Amino acid sequence: MDINQLWPELAWIEDPGLREQTTQTWQLALERSVLSPEDLGRIPFTLLAGPDLKVSFMAHKRAVVHVAKESALKMIDFFGDDLPINMDVVIAGAILADVGKLLEYKLDEQGNSYQGVYGKYLRHPFSGVSLAETCGVPAEVCHIIAAHAAEGDLVKRSTEAYIVHHADFMIFLPFKSRLVIG
Repeated sequence: MDINQLWPELAWIEDPGLREQTTQTWQLALERSVLSPEDLGRIPFTLLAGPDLKVSFMAHKRAVVHVAKESALKMIDFFGDDLPINMDVVIAGAILADVGKLLEYKLDEQGNSYQGVYGKYLRHPFSGVSLAETCGVPAEVCHIIAAHAAEGDLVKRSTEAYIVHHADFMIFLPFKSRLVIG
């Protein structure tokens, strides 16, 4: 499968070099993973929400990219030059934030995903940065990969990293823990 079919949002990255580095990172992750692009459209996006989760990895990931982009655009509308935001960095960072999960996840005999030994030692923020650096992804995007999850709570985040972090958790937390009435 062409990575552009998996990620039509790559077209939003205006810098051709960054777009290519982002694409190459996904290609490398798929080469090293037991997961196929088809698996990504089938497996749940997280292992933390229980067995009944039906939202796929790609549905979650693409939603994060869209929410991050729209959030950044609104921030630009309201704050302009008072809070500079690099849209290419936001979009590339959102696309790459969970790329390391391709190394973290394994499949059992029934095709269900679980965290493999590699993932128990190196969670996806670490493996994602490793993949991205191998493909020449710049530090400001690698920072987003590293800081998007709980591991990032120990570092000072860039504006772009805050945007992706909150977009990711906004779409994750209601599936993990939410108040249900009725």
